[in-house]
Amino acid sequence: MAGVVRIGVAERRARLGRRHRLAAGAQAVDPLEVASSLVALHGSDPSTVYLSSLARMDGSDVAAVERALYEDRTLLRLLCMRRTVFVIPTELAPAVLAASARTVAAQQRRLLHGMLAENGVTADVESWLAEVERVALDALAELGEATANEIGAADPRLRAELVLARGKNYEGRQRVVSRVLLVLAAQGLIVRGRPLGGWTSTQFRWSVTDRWRPGGIPEMSTVDAEAELARHWLGAFGPATVDDLRWWTGWTATQTKRALGRLDPVEVDLDGAPGIVLPDDLEPVSGRPAEPWVALLPALDPTPMGWQRREFYLGEHAGRLFDTTGNVSPTVWLDGRVVGGWAQRKDGEVAFRLLEDVGSDAVTAIKRSAAALAERLGDVRLTARARRPSPVERELLA
Repeated sequence: MAGVVRIGVAERRARLGRRHRLAAGAQAVDPLEVASSLVALHGSDPSTVYLSSLARMDGSDVAAVERALYEDRTLLRLLCMRRTVFVIPTELAPAVLAASARTVAAQQRRLLHGMLAENGVTADVESWLAEVERVALDALAELGEATANEIGAADPRLRAELVLARGKNYEGRQRVVSRVLLVLAAQGLIVRGRPLGGWTSTQFRWSVTDRWRPGGIPEMSTVDAEAELARHWLGAFGPATVDDLRWWTGWTATQTKRALGRLDPVEVDLDGAPGIVLPDDLEPVSGRPAEPWVALLPALDPTPMGWQRREFYLGEHAGRLFDTTGNVSPTVWLDGRVVGGWAQRKDGEVAFRLLEDVGSDAVTAIKRSAAALAERLGDVRLTARARRPSPVERELLA
């Protein structure tokens, strides 16, 4: 890679700290700034949205995140990249919908077709599903904001039960309404509103998008949307590899190549691996003085979940902190690298385990951060959702 600009580990860690609002002096002013800095917040576990935001803001609380989600509505939940629920800045919704969510919707629609046929629900799957979707949308428009059960009460077809993975040891059952809402959400026609319980609840009320956001989500061409999403991602996570971008978006090789063709990124050397960066993003930041920093990030946080190739910040710790499907547990960070994991015990204590020697000053700072997080959580108890506990997490909770 002679003649190619090299961007080393130190520079990548420095960028991570500043751009992901983790380094000293880089804290965000509100949840919207947090989400914009990371492109999107991972939302499969609702608590991640709050903990990821609070870790990056000074003096803010859960109420600030709730205001952004449910009052100001500057943030929006959307089923999109890798069939995952993300919380995205509302202004980025058109790009995410066109570049990712609609593909997910088409995949989920085909999957639902198969479920309906396999369960013998109807002989004319396409017409039946189109009619049931209209029923669900009409019911939700009339109700204003409603749970899946309340929407299902509008028509017995929505309450029909599907057997999933029939005959397998993980066989399950799900009502048609749940699958229909998933497809409608990926199409951007409905959105998740306030949860039924507190901020860790997984049970949401639904709303028609036009009601939640007057005018709905504006249309955008697929190719423009792909380029826009890739540009935002590279601005937050670059430099990175092409495979990192393809993995994060869930795109095909063709989509990834098409998006990058619109951006004309610069090729760089990532310590021997070929990488890319936006043309105006070659200026280093690692030469600027920076205070040491620590952070306790939640499970599924967008920073550790942002790259497929994680060696530059994770080292040899993947097997201790990720589950077998590639989902990260809570992590302890020091100056741009993962140095351990943490977990909340039943009594509310935030316990941590370091996986390398970080020195006494860093240990003291991590202890302070753990105590502050425990105080902030108060009576709330976190549980593993959308993932399996990692080895470190299981050890801390034993």
